[in-house]
Amino acid sequence: MKRRDLIALVAGAAAAWPLKAQTQRSSMPVIGFLNPRSKARGEPVAAAFRQGLQDAGYQEGRNVAVEYRWAEDQNDRLPVLAAELVARGVTAIVAGGSAWFAAKQATTSIPVIFTTGLDPVSTGIVTSINRPEGNLTGATFYSGGAIIAKQLELLRELAPDISRVAMLVHPSTASAATQMQDAEVAARQNGVALDIVKVEDAAALEAAFAAVKADALVIAVDPFFDSRASEMVAGSARLRLPTMYYIREFVEAGGLICYGASILGTYRQAGVYAGRVIAGARPADLPVVLPTRFELVINLRA
Repeated sequence: MKRRDLIALVAGAAAAWPLKAQTQRSSMPVIGFLNPRSKARGEPVAAAFRQGLQDAGYQEGRNVAVEYRWAEDQNDRLPVLAAELVARGVTAIVAGGSAWFAAKQATTSIPVIFTTGLDPVSTGIVTSINRPEGNLTGATFYSGGAIIAKQLELLRELAPDISRVAMLVHPSTASAATQMQDAEVAARQNGVALDIVKVEDAAALEAAFAAVKADALVIAVDPFFDSRASEMVAGSARLRLPTMYYIREFVEAGGLICYGASILGTYRQAGVYAGRVIAGARPADLPVVLPTRFELVINLRA
């Protein structure tokens, strides 16, 4: 082979390498990660999601790409962010917390894997736990009335003189009515009176805390409260009341105690399901995963 032909062959191969690498990257499946949290506050759940992906045989940057969309605790941004992911042509969307609604409205064809602390059936996310139907499935850390009963039991162990408990509820959430009914049953089981204090919006949060006239406080499961963990903890501290939360993030923000299913475990399961969808599974064939492990976290400095 002549020298100039060899040089031309090597140069042509070198020029083709970037194109080949680009083709390989573009052929990767892409998962859209849609979340109402801020990027800084959401990194732990994103890490749990990536661990689930790895459990399913996928590693970000190696055989799957992830497009992150953070709403920065502004839920009104979620529909636009969901539309961006649909336009991007992602393979699947992992919708955390309240993002499921925007994802469901944005597409009926792209698989959506949700994580939620609400009852997926009563809120209308899916029609059935075992056969979700449509393009949505996922994992929930909602546990019904049993979890509220246990929360009240733990509060009474911490403060045996408790006779009246207040529960903060965001009434516009679809599962609010069910949670209030569950709380009434749990209160009777534990021999305490129950006051329901409704928080309509962020502007009413301060007034809601001022309306509490009880010996202890329970926070209902709701993305509205998730995004205001520091405010919730500060309001409880002003009242000097033992307060039960439902995920550890409130305790990490300075709250006293939480009891509930692991939110990180829920996101890890979402990663596993995202991997299965990439491999060809249909969301309708993947039952919604219910919590099986629960965690009790106490802030000894509170």
